[in-house]
Amino acid sequence: MTAFAAGLDFELDGFQERACAALADGRDVLVCAPTGAGKTVVGEFAVHLALAAGSTCFYTTPIKALSNQKFADFVRRYGRDSVGLLTGDQSINPSAPVLVMTTEVLRNMIYAGSDTLRGLSHVVMDEVHYLADRFRGAVWEEVILHLPADVRLISLSATVSNAEEFGAWLTTVRGDTAVVLDEVRPVPLWQHVLVGRRLFDLFQTDDPTAATIVAADLVRYVKQREELEQANSWAPRRGRPGPSAQRGRGYRPLPRPDVLALLDQEGLLPAITFVFSRQGCDAALAQCLRSRLDLAAPDSAEQIDAVITAHTGELPRADLEVLGYWEWREALLRGIAAHHAGMLPAFRHTVEELFVRGLVRAVFATETLALGINMPARTVVLERLVKFNGEAHVDLTPGEYTQLTGRAGRRGIDVEGHAVVLWQPELAVSEVAGLASTRTYPLRSSFRPSYNMAVNLVARVGTAAARELLERSFAQFQADRSVVGLVRGIDRNEARVAELRAQLADADGIVEYVGLRARIRDRERQLRRRDREDQRGAAATALSQLRRGDVVAVPAGRRAGLAVVLEPAGQPDDPRPLVLTAQRWAGRISIADAPVPIVPIGRLRLPKHVDHRQPRTRRDLASALRETGLTVPRSTRRSRAGTDGDDELAALRRAVRAHPAHTRPDREELARIGERYHRAMRETEHLREQVAATTDSLARTFDRILALLRERNYLNGDEITPAGRRLARIYTESDLVVAECLRRGLWRNLTAADLAAVVSVLVFESRTDDAHTLAEGPNDATRQAVHGTVEVWSQLRADERRHHLPATREPDLGFVEPVHRWARGRPLVDVLAAGDARRPLSAGDFVRWCRQVIDLLDQLPDATDDRQLAQTATAAIRAIRRGVVAIDAG
Repeated sequence: MTAFAAGLDFELDGFQERACAALADGRDVLVCAPTGAGKTVVGEFAVHLALAAGSTCFYTTPIKALSNQKFADFVRRYGRDSVGLLTGDQSINPSAPVLVMTTEVLRNMIYAGSDTLRGLSHVVMDEVHYLADRFRGAVWEEVILHLPADVRLISLSATVSNAEEFGAWLTTVRGDTAVVLDEVRPVPLWQHVLVGRRLFDLFQTDDPTAATIVAADLVRYVKQREELEQANSWAPRRGRPGPSAQRGRGYRPLPRPDVLALLDQEGLLPAITFVFSRQGCDAALAQCLRSRLDLAAPDSAEQIDAVITAHTGELPRADLEVLGYWEWREALLRGIAAHHAGMLPAFRHTVEELFVRGLVRAVFATETLALGINMPARTVVLERLVKFNGEAHVDLTPGEYTQLTGRAGRRGIDVEGHAVVLWQPELAVSEVAGLASTRTYPLRSSFRPSYNMAVNLVARVGTAAARELLERSFAQFQADRSVVGLVRGIDRNEARVAELRAQLADADGIVEYVGLRARIRDRERQLRRRDREDQRGAAATALSQLRRGDVVAVPAGRRAGLAVVLEPAGQPDDPRPLVLTAQRWAGRISIADAPVPIVPIGRLRLPKHVDHRQPRTRRDLASALRETGLTVPRSTRRSRAGTDGDDELAALRRAVRAHPAHTRPDREELARIGERYHRAMRETEHLREQVAATTDSLARTFDRILALLRERNYLNGDEITPAGRRLARIYTESDLVVAECLRRGLWRNLTAADLAAVVSVLVFESRTDDAHTLAEGPNDATRQAVHGTVEVWSQLRADERRHHLPATREPDLGFVEPVHRWARGRPLVDVLAAGDARRPLSAGDFVRWCRQVIDLLDQLPDATDDRQLAQTATAAIRAIRRGVVAIDAG
């Protein structure tokens, strides 16, 4: 520790000393500290220990950008010969004693039994709280569970409120683990609210760490503004008197250039303004460009231009216009920028470097910037406290607010950091105060076994040991702890049952009588449910029988009204015909839109090829639909359950009337007690079922996965078949679909561009719910292979339902045309035009999805015995990895 500390240009903080001391004593370490507190110093000490001992240290991160960043840091400190990088995209010096990698790379190395693991003494898992990520979190737990016991594990996490629980689990599965917590920010954070042009402190205190009471002057001023806004909302506008339709309507927030200028005057730049949409970030930047705002230093243009050239000098000049290069460059030269996943990676990396160097002073960013990239600011601005989560607009959680504002305050540069929330009429300052003063950020496991994980576990340790390993996961650890509360609930209920039973001791038969009445209610519910299921089945059958050109009346939901069928339903078990409504909406409807059977009410002659993604096509078809003169008939009502003719129900009703308790004068009073008794009994039974379901829940899911894999001959009993060994080499969300397509030869005899297009349906995810079709796909070979792939998924989905397993994600056809064009050498402008007309494909998304396609193509040679297919996959990678995709490949 002395030698390590001597090489630092700062004194170690207390938590850093405690963590390093534990690591020097040979213990595993979990460090939870705020953003910017310096927890990576503990990871760097692990590197120091490994190098001193002549062993190997792996430093893992959740994203490639962070891996690249740490690689550059370590190269500067230890020299290029001592450091390597493995990210999937890149392999630099893989035999180095210090290897920086993404966590997935380490997981794959463990399963493959890589020789690189020999001599490994330390593994640093930076941003270990990513194990809560519902898409990728399982990887972290797999690594933690599989690492040899003699390898020291250093887990670095953001501040979480259940760090002790996570540490207890690590001790259970890894051995003695020191939990080191630090909740003190190295740079104090001040909270503010900007109301119009006035900047207020949020809290009435001189100590930002003890803030609880909202500042009185802020409350008074906001009340005055609210009264003013309310008065304005009642004032006549454009000759139309009356109140506004909603509170705050007509309120104009301070323009972004004015906000940044005000922050500049207050000495609060550089700043990151979080805007929860890519479009919003771009619009904010455009607003600033239209103004005279210029935040760059007078002599910075040459430095900015040099950084731009270093990152983008290799971009084809023909692509610059479609990439928006010139507007982007102009903004940088004025010291402002946007930062989001839709941008070209080279553009994002340029912005990051310029911001860190102080050459860009204001960035409009989506929340992804808060997830690990080292890009702190003096000030963080939140325009709203609501974001869209993909399904609905939801309030920010305290944990999200803490993570976003944690970017404010640069250690070693700023004395204090600042968080600024922009006030608007619907915002209550008490809401801001609640977010700012709450430190609840629990870590919840997202671990669940996958098909690939199952065959790898069985191959490595056998079925019984694999089941035990799953039972040791953090997910099961948390589930088992929840059982304690359930058991307490059972104990309380049993005491309540005994008390109620005592109250009914002198009322013979009343419990039985109440039980009969309960059975009547249950039977009536059962009959109503059966009726709904029959109706649902009839509705599904009706949907599955619709044909192209049928005109129907959608009876319910947002799509209610006339519609024409563009494409039949496809899967009979979950029919979703593609339709176009009279309101120009095109997409797939389901039973949710048609809960009663719908039948054609007419026909519409359609062109041979219909591209519903084109606005003009939708407009013309909707017009033709309205001109048919067809009208929506009265909605069909759901039939009532046929309870009167049910023999079992009739018998129960006779038994109730004949029961001795039925004629008691105090029947209803006793029945109320009896119903509470039955309710307590049912709750107790439900709690017992929950305990049973929670205990060993992952192992049961694992057993169901094994049963499905045995049915499909990936396992023979507990032995891995050749097909299973190939599945073990496929790491993707749709692993079993890929394995099935390879085994059935569905991707044989395709060109490189065709294969890239087909593979894309298993990695691409549209940013809209609207369906994509291949009515006019690239060519017959691609269409057939895509349809075969979708059919494989459909059959797997049916098996997953039968085995009560989560469904594999549905293939998405939205990237087929763009990647096919790109792999055939078409220019970027043509490729981006091939995306969804309503939400065009951005250059950044295009590059990101191309790299996802490359990642899956790269796995195919190891997962197939078909030499020609393996060669085609390699050729497809070369065809895609060009131009903007090849630049900034990290």
